[in-house]
Amino acid sequence: MLIGLAVIALGFILMSGGGSDDPNVFNEDIFSVRRIRIAPTMVLIGFAIEVVAILYNPDKKKKEE
Repeated sequence: MLIGLAVIALGFILMSGGGSDDPNVFNEDIFSVRRIRIAPTMVLIGFAIEVVAILYNPDKKKKEE
């Protein structure tokens, strides 16, 4: 589960930034590929890892043997 949390945190870190200090100046960096495609994908992968980590039961293999 810690790996999933780390991937989610990395996704949010990649998503941050790109703002402008001056509200009259538009900054195109908010539409970069990193913030629009890569970061949300990392967050979704992190959530998928969390779901797998929650549903995975290592004792099931031991009981089958």
